[in-house]
This record gives sequence, C-alpha cells and structure tokens, in this order.
Amino acid sequence: MEYNYIKALHLIFVITWFAGLFYIPRLFIYHIEARQKPQPDRDILSDQLKIMEKRLWYIITWPSAILATIFAVWLLILIPGWLEQAWMHVKLAFVALLFGYHIKNHFIFKQFQKEDIRWTSNGMRLWNEGATLILFAIVFLVILKSAISWIWGLVGLIGLGLVLMLGIKLYKRLRNRNPSA
Repeated sequence: MEYNYIKALHLIFVITWFAGLFYIPRLFIYHIEARQKPQPDRDILSDQLKIMEKRLWYIITWPSAILATIFAVWLLILIPGWLEQAWMHVKLAFVALLFGYHIKNHFIFKQFQKEDIRWTSNGMRLWNEGATLILFAIVFLVILKSAISWIWGLVGLIGLGLVLMLGIKLYKRLRNRNPSA
C-alpha cells in the first residue's frame, strides 16, 4: 500500500517538474522577443517576464525536481531489485541527462534575470524540445522496460527529434509569413 502512495507522489512531482521544464524555455522565448519591442514596452515586458520566470523556477520547477527525486529514491529503497535491471540503468542515465538539462536551464534563468540574453528565439525553441525527448525516452523505458529493442528505441527517439525540428522549422516559416502567429 505504501508503494502506491509513494509512486503516485513521485508521478505527480515528475509531471509538475516537466511542466516547469516545458514552460521556462517558453518564457525565455517571450523574454527574447520582448527585447525587440519599442520602449517602454520592452522594459515592462522584461520586468514582468523576470517575475514570472522566477516564480515558475523557484516555486514550481525546483521544488518539483527535489520532491520527484526524494520519492524516486524512496521507491528504490522499497524495491532495490530495480537497480539490478538494465532498463533502470538506462532510465537513470536519462534522469541524469534531465538533471543536466535542468541545471543548464538554471544557468540560462540566471542570465535572463540579469538581462544577459545570448539566445535567439529560434535557438530557444530548439532547446525547448530537449525536455520532450527526455520525457519520451523515460516514459517508454518505464512502461516497456525490456520489451523494446534498444535499437528501435533509439531510432524512435531520433525520429521524434527530427519531427520536432521539422515542426519548429515549419512554425518559423509560418511566423515569418504571419508575424502575429
């Protein structure tokens, strides 16, 4: 019974963590594009976006990452045999990659808070898809475990990445034709 509660809490905080990781780059994109606005709009938008970024990052994203990790460790304590399974090793590698993505977003967040913006909106759109790729990899690993060939899993992940990049390119074309899109 304890396992189900811990698993539910782990999943809830994984979902809220990913919500933060999906939304923070979107706020960064708005922040980048706000810098192209005339004054006083530029400063008003930048100030508001910095507040939104800070609240999302420190009230939702970081606490969710910490709580998801605490409940994940708790699950591994309850079922230590998972650590002997190959799919869990691969999942933990993707979780390490997720933390790398999270930390990189933290550095970007700190730069944006200082108005030190080095990204283009298109570059940030591509960066934004990193969490999507990691989410797909982790969910498929957890659900399918060893039922899927690693080769097909990798092919699927690369295919998803290509589809996402194609979608971003198409969206860029649409935006260039219709700037209000």
